[in-house]
Amino acid sequence: MSSRQRSSAFTLIELLVVIAIIALLIGILLPALGQARDSARTLKCLSNQRQFVLGFHMYADDFADATVPAKMPKLPGGISNPANMYDVGNGLKFRPNWVAVMGPYVGLYPFAQPSTESGRQDYYADVYMCPSAPEWVDERNHAYGYNYQFLGNSRLRANGRYRNWPLKRSNIYAPARTVMAADALGTAAGIAELNRTPYENDGTTVTGVGNHAHTLDPPRLTPESDMGAGASTPNARTGVDVRHAGRANAVFIDGHAESMTLEALGYRLETDRSFTLFGGGANPPTNALFSGDGTDRDPPRR
Repeated sequence: MSSRQRSSAFTLIELLVVIAIIALLIGILLPALGQARDSARTLKCLSNQRQFVLGFHMYADDFADATVPAKMPKLPGGISNPANMYDVGNGLKFRPNWVAVMGPYVGLYPFAQPSTESGRQDYYADVYMCPSAPEWVDERNHAYGYNYQFLGNSRLRANGRYRNWPLKRSNIYAPARTVMAADALGTAAGIAELNRTPYENDGTTVTGVGNHAHTLDPPRLTPESDMGAGASTPNARTGVDVRHAGRANAVFIDGHAESMTLEALGYRLETDRSFTLFGGGANPPTNALFSGDGTDRDPPRR
């Protein structure tokens, strides 16, 4: 081997230095790439939610200013009653949830083939999926929750009347300060963080993240108010999910969407990181961004 050939070769030390520099650069770049990916997911989620609020308003335009309910009413007869079937754009669906009801207005159908026999189907279009929780596609255990208690609770009272529906859109006096929907945690919000269990598609486990998450309870409940999974399940409250770098995305009635901390939205946590249920203390939860008029009103009574 000539001296010129020998001088052009890398020494072991030089090679190790190059490897160390490459590893250092990767270590510097990976967090930035991760942050960029998370930011892209957050923006896509915010875009999804803005589509929902457009659907909310187009639904109200078509139905005499009525707001969409969290789930279409449960009328006698179940699947044998045609009145329990609703058009979701590409066919009839048995008692669809709020997201599916707005399907024709969002521009993408929620189901590949809507069912007239089941209230538990998976959404299939991207706009119905949060990119940070892509597996949460069950229409009941969904990634996005609706401010149903103040905007449209179609569960029946003992006297046969709906709990808070139909509601006129014109009765929402502070649209820029009223959450329509947000990233939702489901009934796991009422459970100590260490006791929460993984997401179950088609599941009904109260401790499971995402369980009954299509309903979003406001921050402050009362012993007389409804709860996400229904009053028959004690303390099964729902709440927001801070899945975007410690924040939850929320869309407001006026159409703007934000990434906000749960505290900014009005929620409070106990020492075990379960969501405060009723309130009290020096810094109680507040419903000011949920009530529709900008005040800390109680949710409607059951």
